[in-house]
Amino acid sequence: MDTSNAITALAALAQESRLRVFRRLVQAGPGGAVPSQLSEWLDISPSSLSFHLKELSHAGLVSATRSGRSIVYVASFSAMNELIGFLTENCCGGNPCTPVCSPICSTEGASS
Repeated sequence: MDTSNAITALAALAQESRLRVFRRLVQAGPGGAVPSQLSEWLDISPSSLSFHLKELSHAGLVSATRSGRSIVYVASFSAMNELIGFLTENCCGGNPCTPVCSPICSTEGASS
């Protein structure tokens, strides 16, 4: 990840509602969530949620996939790991750190 992409991602997360949405999508795992679920879980109006999802998508932190008549939003774990890697690139006295999250939770029972 280059500095420009890191700044874009951090700027997207530097807003309370967007951070809450992103964290909830991380919690939802690879099955993601539909906007109606997110709106209900986070008590965010649909119009506000739409704006925040657009910003997170623009930053490459979430992706959207059509599933029938619904759109499912999923956190981009690779982008999250790249951002964490960028932030910790020179930690530990110059020894590389490898903080990586690979979602291994089951998608069984995930709502769409």
